[in-house]
Amino acid sequence: MKRNYVLVGLLSLAVVCGCAKEVGEIVVVEEVIEKKHTNRLADETSPYLLQHAHNPVNWYPWGEEAFALAREQDKPLFVSIGYSSCHWCHVMERESFEDEATAAILNEHFIAIKVDREERPDIDAIYMSAVQAMTGSGGWPLNVFLTPELKPFYGGTYFPPEDGYGRPSFKGLLTSIAQAWKGRREEIEKNAGGLTEAIKGYSQTQSVAGGIDAGVPQSAAGVLKHAFDSRRGGFGGAPKFPQEAQLQFMLRYHADTGDAEVLDMATRTLDAMAYGGIYDQLGGGFHRYTVDAEWLVPHFEKMLYNNAQLAQVYLEAYQVTKKPLYNRIARETLDYVLRDMTDAEGGFHAAEDADSEGEEGKFYVWTKQELESTLSESDFKEFSDYYGVTAGGNFEGHNILNVPSEKDDDVVSKLEVARDQLLEVRSKRVRPGKDYKIISAWNGMMISAYAKGYQVLGEKRYLLAAERAARFVKSSMMEGDDLVRTYAGGKRGAPGFLDDYANVANSFVDLYEATGNAAWLLDAQKLAERMTVLFGDENGGGLFFSAGRDKSLLMRRKDYTDGATKSGNSVAVLLLYRLARLTGENSYVELAEGIVAAAATSVSAQPLAYLNMLSSVYFEKGEPLDIVITGKTGDAGTAALVAAVRRRFLPGAVVIVADSSAAGYPDMQKSIPLLEGRGMMDGKATAFVCVGRTCKLPVTTVEELESLIDSL
Repeated sequence: MKRNYVLVGLLSLAVVCGCAKEVGEIVVVEEVIEKKHTNRLADETSPYLLQHAHNPVNWYPWGEEAFALAREQDKPLFVSIGYSSCHWCHVMERESFEDEATAAILNEHFIAIKVDREERPDIDAIYMSAVQAMTGSGGWPLNVFLTPELKPFYGGTYFPPEDGYGRPSFKGLLTSIAQAWKGRREEIEKNAGGLTEAIKGYSQTQSVAGGIDAGVPQSAAGVLKHAFDSRRGGFGGAPKFPQEAQLQFMLRYHADTGDAEVLDMATRTLDAMAYGGIYDQLGGGFHRYTVDAEWLVPHFEKMLYNNAQLAQVYLEAYQVTKKPLYNRIARETLDYVLRDMTDAEGGFHAAEDADSEGEEGKFYVWTKQELESTLSESDFKEFSDYYGVTAGGNFEGHNILNVPSEKDDDVVSKLEVARDQLLEVRSKRVRPGKDYKIISAWNGMMISAYAKGYQVLGEKRYLLAAERAARFVKSSMMEGDDLVRTYAGGKRGAPGFLDDYANVANSFVDLYEATGNAAWLLDAQKLAERMTVLFGDENGGGLFFSAGRDKSLLMRRKDYTDGATKSGNSVAVLLLYRLARLTGENSYVELAEGIVAAAATSVSAQPLAYLNMLSSVYFEKGEPLDIVITGKTGDAGTAALVAAVRRRFLPGAVVIVADSSAAGYPDMQKSIPLLEGRGMMDGKATAFVCVGRTCKLPVTTVEELESLIDSL
């Protein structure tokens, strides 16, 4: 694509390279001692927007008030997009948005708008596409200049206060654009129009009859094998991110094909992350990514979506391998979120910052002297040996706890007293800031993680956490039949997006499978049906990301690619396939296949960008597996049959547990076809297994059930 859309001859796009800066994270709303300035962000709910409410910049939230003013005063819009846990967003705030001289230029020549990308990912996606087209890269902070008609004509990521880093100073950039707006207006508007048309074409897809070619998963596995870092695990070099969609695809591909190399790649990556500095060895939970290729030095922020997705990956890996390490990491991650990221009302907070007391990682790192003064001599020696503690440290004179070489995981249990002592000491430090915003999609992911944690690990407290959070979403994050995107400070935020509906509805299906309570299945159906109404496209396959309520947006995108989270369309496919199997409604299958067909060409061309779509398709690949267990609630025989199923990795299975002695069971049988005609045999808990359209004889013992599943 040509990249000569903007201000050619005035500013060089090569100078403003827009290099990605997905670094740093989370800031709580800071106490402002001297509130010399207050702008329109003071009435917002987003912690990120409130952070900027007392900048001297005359910020507006995204909305008609700002747009009308830009048209009235004939000024360009400056839109700055970030999020609470973005380190470089806050660097730019300190350097530029809190600077009176910079603010004066912005206020005189531009209408300035602040956007929280986590609250409005639809706005972020559109203008990120524009900046990537202009500069070849993107990231946050995302700073883009628009015409009053909201068409982008220039943009980049972080701009320093003075010329440097191969970028112009922000004040100089503002002055140059203001001059160009007056002197080269026609050229700007022409380029803005061309760029707008180009980005509108990005999300266009062409449906393919028959869906995704059967050979695409093998092609994807081949590319992963080529890209695998055989020495350190993971894919590619620094910075190194957890790739949850890749890991879950590999586990499914192994289950389908028996490919041992793919499983080895997945487990070596999971081991490396579990032993590395990316994992909080004391408190549990994962940091966002590492700045090196060794998984050692993290950017210390913790995101809810990472921990929700990784908890599920480790639970699935434990089902596949029975490796105790994966059991422990999953438990510690789930326990971390319960301890540190759970709201008093039951929902889950969005993120924790990388910094405390102005220093990155200060909360997490240790000097050798600190450890020696806290632990007994014998504990210190064993602890230091296991976690690689040295006098010089591995991070700016401090130690990031990690396990330098794979050791017997039993050592961790021997160090439990020492770890508890250090965790207590650490808890007295100044904590990193927290983004207390509650996001529907991310809460859906976390509810699913806890539901799975209960099923795989048998911990009732995880189920209680999942149900409590789900009840919170239903009571506080819905307006009528509609989900909202965010909840903060007792207030609901913007309307929800596709990924909110898909993830929350999918989590309700998980709760149904975990509890047998048909009310959760009904809730999932209601959300799924509302999802198809709000986001469906009558003129083509696939689901739009937004509901089209905000008429100011240049376009309604359809996103199929995975990013830090899985694409809403791919999660919707899995949801619809599951509902079809549970309810017998073939319309769900038709909707799912329409989405798959819309994405098929793109998936075939670049399968690594669509791995969760491939994983969702795996759910229906081959002959579906349906397992129904009927028995009295609390009965040991029922529990034994259920445990026999849940300890296995069965990614294409629907599992229903029902109390056939309950008074409401006849009504459940009418609404859930898989239960029809199925009750206990001779008063014993009974398992019914069907493959495709063929059902096996019912069994009543664990041995019979395990033998039957193994034979499949």
